Amino acid sequence: MMLSAIELLLLICLQMRVLGKPWSQSVGCDDLLGSGNMRDKCGVCGGDNSACTLVSGLFQRSLSKVGYHKIVEIPQGATKINVTEMVKSRNYLALRSRSGRSIINGNWAIDRPGMYEGVGTMFMYRRPNEITSTAGESFLAEGPTNEILDVFMIYQQPNPGVHYEFIMPSENTGQTQDHKDPQLQVNAVNGQAGSDLNGRSTLEEREQSGVVRYPTPIPDNQLPAAEHPNRHSEYNWKLTGTTDCSASCGRGSRYTVFGCVHRVTHTHVPNSLCESIAKPSVQEEPCNVHLCPAFWDIGEWSECSKTCGLGMQHRQVLCRQVYANHTINVHTSRCQHLDRPETSTTCQLKICSEWHIRSEWSPCSVPCGVGQRSREVHCVSNVGDIVADDECNMKLRPSDVENCDAGPCTKSWFFSEWSGQCSAACGAGVRTRSVLCVTSHISSLPLEGCGSQRPPEAQPCNNGPCENRTEWFTGAWSQCSAECGTGSQQRTIVCLMKSDEGFTVMSSYECSSLDRPLSQQSCFIKACGAKWYHTDWSVCSKTCAGGYRLREVRCLSDHMIASDICEETLKPHDKEECNTEPCLPLIDEKCRDKYFNCNVVVQARLCVYDYYKMACCASCTRVAQKNSGQWRHL
Repeated sequence: MMLSAIELLLLICLQMRVLGKPWSQSVGCDDLLGSGNMRDKCGVCGGDNSACTLVSGLFQRSLSKVGYHKIVEIPQGATKINVTEMVKSRNYLALRSRSGRSIINGNWAIDRPGMYEGVGTMFMYRRPNEITSTAGESFLAEGPTNEILDVFMIYQQPNPGVHYEFIMPSENTGQTQDHKDPQLQVNAVNGQAGSDLNGRSTLEEREQSGVVRYPTPIPDNQLPAAEHPNRHSEYNWKLTGTTDCSASCGRGSRYTVFGCVHRVTHTHVPNSLCESIAKPSVQEEPCNVHLCPAFWDIGEWSECSKTCGLGMQHRQVLCRQVYANHTINVHTSRCQHLDRPETSTTCQLKICSEWHIRSEWSPCSVPCGVGQRSREVHCVSNVGDIVADDECNMKLRPSDVENCDAGPCTKSWFFSEWSGQCSAACGAGVRTRSVLCVTSHISSLPLEGCGSQRPPEAQPCNNGPCENRTEWFTGAWSQCSAECGTGSQQRTIVCLMKSDEGFTVMSSYECSSLDRPLSQQSCFIKACGAKWYHTDWSVCSKTCAGGYRLREVRCLSDHMIASDICEETLKPHDKEECNTEPCLPLIDEKCRDKYFNCNVVVQARLCVYDYYKMACCASCTRVAQKNSGQWRHL
């Protein structure tokens, strides 16, 4: 007897469910009717890919802060998920559900590559060999997801780019009854809505309930009549055993084995003697369903928290068990019989370099005023080599440049005291002094740098009349104009006529026949060494009642360089009192009070009116001057 189409459909669905194969990997969705149609990329039977949308992108944003950075949000219902790092790097990919559950590489711990369950699907996490491979890490999932999924990058070095893609159902896309998933129809028929494609609840639900159910194999004496098209055949199929279990613990699988036997004697004969169409479907049986021993799954160590000196590194340690070919996380109490590995440890990549000051401060860059000075500061390794500055803590770097103050810059006329002797022993002569334009670096600035009011270098002097005589009279050479260094001397030249009464001064014409002696010559007494110079006195600080005035005094060497070898007892005063007379109020003789009671006018503050100001002029003026501080010196 031939099977009906519905019975054949149910039988094939049952076979696929027992074998645990996805529908799309087993048969065409309409092969039962002989059409040969297949699912499109959206999972629609006989579809044309119009019921879904491919979403893809490339995350290339430059990052700077170490830590988790969100790449993309994958909506609920996504399928064919593929997130791949473009080039291998020290960064890691991480997954977290919108409800907050970490699926891969959460909480600063790096998981091993493998299969991970989350948001209703399984993720394959791949991390290629870190030495021989240049490919980046990735994860893939078939979907669909039952919750929003957030994808992160654990940033540790420049982002090489992360490509992502997934498929989403198009909005408002209709699906006819003919295009519905036959597998879902079978589940609905069997009352298994809400379970997975194999008719089983999720792994978490089964583990929490403590109840695990598996499809029951069909005994050979209860095979459907449809599987015996020829009841009077001499041979038939018989259950002869099962295969070995695929796992020693954690739920393995074994499959039924049918052999061809003689109907009466049950003797084994070649399988070709039995009708192939009547052979029962191979069925899966669970075996070794007891849980495997829990074990500590140790992740990789994270990067050291410091590039030099003592730091910390961490790793994830999870208690896990293998069940149904999947490794699942379990409570840590199941691993209490094992010593828990350390999750953190100290690390030190190298000893930190330190800042060294290699020189003293240099002289100030200017001779006066505010300048700069510098010194050598280097980053030195623990073996004494000078290395790049970024290997030392920049926050602790000593300053290698700072401001310096060389004192105020002066620019004034300086002069020495007048020479003690007159240039002529008798008669008119001159006395001299040295005059210099001095700034803070003294040197050779042009004289006009101090202004055009150059103090005089010579002044007249007279030591009394000289004796008369008839001839060119040469007076004695004056004292050298410079007490030290090069100076000049002068002497007086006059034409005299000697007589009994004495000498009479004659005009120079009378002596023109005689050689005229020199009246000036250079002189040098000694090297100066150093002597005191000073400026003019400043204006008195007060016009009366005792003020003071100032001048600047400096000790300068022969080369006009500041010196400290001058005799301190000979230093001229740089401050003196002035205008010591008392201050008196300004009095106008014409300003008088015309009334005896002007004090009342002042008390009533009527002086602001012109009439009272004139009538009580003295009283009003006295009060006004007192208030304004106007006084004059008499």
